[in-house]
Amino acid sequence: MFGRRWRLFRLLGIPISVDASWLIILALLTWTLFNLFNEAVPGLSLTVYVLMGLGAALAFFTCIVLHELGHALTARAVGIPMSGITLFLFGGVAEMEDEPRSALSEFLMAIAGPAVSAVLAALFWLASSLTEAPAIAFPLRYLAVINLTVLIFNLVPAFPLDGGRVLRSMLWGLTGNLRRATYWSSLLGQAFAWLLIWFAILNFFAGHVVQGVWLGLIALFLKSAAQGGYQQVLVRQTLRGEPVSRFMTREPIVVPPNLDLRTWVEDFVYRCHRKQFPVASKGSVAGVIGTQALAKYPRAEWPNHTVAEAMQPDVAALSIAPNADALQALAQMRRTESSRLLVMDGDHLVGVVSLKDLLRFLDLKLELDNEE
Repeated sequence: MFGRRWRLFRLLGIPISVDASWLIILALLTWTLFNLFNEAVPGLSLTVYVLMGLGAALAFFTCIVLHELGHALTARAVGIPMSGITLFLFGGVAEMEDEPRSALSEFLMAIAGPAVSAVLAALFWLASSLTEAPAIAFPLRYLAVINLTVLIFNLVPAFPLDGGRVLRSMLWGLTGNLRRATYWSSLLGQAFAWLLIWFAILNFFAGHVVQGVWLGLIALFLKSAAQGGYQQVLVRQTLRGEPVSRFMTREPIVVPPNLDLRTWVEDFVYRCHRKQFPVASKGSVAGVIGTQALAKYPRAEWPNHTVAEAMQPDVAALSIAPNADALQALAQMRRTESSRLLVMDGDHLVGVVSLKDLLRFLDLKLELDNEE
């Protein structure tokens, strides 16, 4: 979902990050608010309008963080580990490391965000009514309205919006089946996305090009997120409880640390058709080397550098136990941005597990389940 992002700070133990795409919406929102405040509150200086626009934009994103923090803290309270909160082009997202444990925990987590937005809308409206200064009252009123808009939009019963998660919790409670509940709420999410696409087309041909483009982008994001949410549930339910040893390649090919990079590429990468290898000497694992390490060395200098120089020596970060859950391996691959992990039984290398191994099993399992 995300590209390059930066960690800002931790709030109540939750990491807060921004995706590079967030800078785009920050600039666009600041410009839009600058023009809005210029028309609504005339007679102020250019600097004041810029500060009003930027301040309201930053306040809005603070509200988004608080909305997502409501989800994150509630999720943590009901036992769902959280990776953090990320601001991006379409707002913000609280990243869960697992699915809720029950329909009730899903409902509580889903409703927490809209509850925060409702409180914020009321507080901003109250604050705007207590001041007579237009330069302050109008931005506060805008923040009240925008929080109310966020509340209403998120309560649409279309997964993965909060309303869709509330619907999923109800279907889950009625059927007792998370997979089925996610399937139906995901279909509603995709139907809502197609409805937004239709409105985007109407706006585009009506001359509201910018509004049409934004509606289209939001619709495509929601459609992709709805499909991805269902696929995520399938992955987690299929791989949960399966040990890594079931998927690993035993007796993996290892590379000696004193081998030069050119020989490694010619004799291992090209011949074995793999990008990453464990590095071992006398039965002891020394590190991991991948083709991305070659970027540090010009091709002409490959014969002058060894695998030991280029390898990643932090074996622990790229290792997993053979009895570990396959879901843990998947999460570790995502966290380390590595498609292969060393399977270590203590200090002994017993195998290598790759993302392809997990996906191959997943495809086969789902295909056979559909035939039953």
